[in-house]
Parts: sequence; C-alpha cells; structure tokens
Amino acid sequence: MTTTQQQLPSRLVFRTPATAVLGALLLIVTATPFAFAAPWLFLVYLVPIGAIVTVLRLRTTADADGLVARTVFGHHELAWTRIRALRVSERSWVRAVLDDGKEQTLPTVRTRHLPALALISGGRLDDPSEAPAPAAPVESVEPDAEVEDTAGQD
Repeated sequence: MTTTQQQLPSRLVFRTPATAVLGALLLIVTATPFAFAAPWLFLVYLVPIGAIVTVLRLRTTADADGLVARTVFGHHELAWTRIRALRVSERSWVRAVLDDGKEQTLPTVRTRHLPALALISGGRLDDPSEAPAPAAPVESVEPDAEVEDTAGQD
C-alpha cells in the first residue's frame, strides 16, 4: 500500500529569476560605445548596475513565522499575527494589510502566488482559489395552501 504524503516546504522564496541579470549585462555591452564617446558618459553604466542590484536584492521570503520583504535598501519582517489580509492591486501586486491598517508591499509576489502563501501560512491566510465550503443544507419548506387570485373581482 503506497501512501503519498504532501511535502510542505519549510520556506518559500519569491524573487525575480536570475536570468534577468543577462538583460542588464547585455545593456552594459551595448552601452560601451556610448560610454566612451565623451567624458562623464561612463555614468550610463549605473543604470545596468542598478538593475542587477535590484534583481539580486528584491525578494519575499515566507516561512512558518511570517514574511520577510527585502527591498533594495532594507527589509521588513512581518509576523503572521500582524497580517490582517492581503490586498491585490489592479496591476496584480500583492500587499500585506497589517493590523494597524498600514500596507506593506511584498516584492515579486503576484496573485498566482496566493495559494502557496496560504499553504505556507498554516491556515492563517485564506486560499482564494479554493472553492468555498458548502453551506448548511436549507430545510425544505412545504408550500402554503393554494392562494386564490381575487384581483379584479368585485
């Protein structure tokens, strides 16, 4: 008898794929003729370097304790008990609504990641893709006796 048990990861990391660095490296190569055309144009290299730092730094890590949202210049640790709900913006960005009403952006988390967040939260967040639980059965009501239509009779 084989039983398959669902393996839950201990943590999930949401980040931009590292292959996005290749685009920034290509930008460095193509900017080289422009960078050497005049003094101070070498500063054009700051754009792809900033893109590389952003790709490597931005991430959201979820584990049993909570979420860690790492930005380019810092990070925010959010315990599951502080998170009241998740809000999805019109561009599919996900933000954590905290118990004090403030919102914290979760870098690189999109709507397609919500079921995984619900799973790793241990039931603290609802999975929006699950079907709602069936409602309690409604007791059948017997129809009333026939009602005579007296409208129009004088």
